[in-house]
Amino acid sequence: QVQLVESGGGLVQGGGSLILSCVVSGGASSMYVMGWFRQALGKEREFVAFISRSGGRTNYADSVKGRFTISRDNAKNTVYLRMNSLKPEDTAVYYCAAGPAPVGKESEYNYWGQGTQVTVSS
Repeated sequence: QVQLVESGGGLVQGGGSLILSCVVSGGASSMYVMGWFRQALGKEREFVAFISRSGGRTNYADSVKGRFTISRDNAKNTVYLRMNSLKPEDTAVYYCAAGPAPVGKESEYNYWGQGTQVTVSS
């Protein structure tokens, strides 16, 4: 059973930075495309970024492009999301997900973490 556990969320002032981590267990992370999604209160969950199995390909939502960086360390079965220049509108629960295909479509991801809260104050 593949399990994903996120960490690193918290409260940060606008303009600040955070690094989220997602540890994969029950299977090698290198088998999966890894994605980050987020859900703000009262809104639908949305795509943030994904990274290919080798890490050679990444893709980002327009709203975070240039500010967020997704990376992975397959030796540690861990995926990261570095978030810079945070804005209050980045406030959401951030979810890590694993799936077979390098796409930003939520339904293509089979495994999900429990989420970690990120709150950005103005």
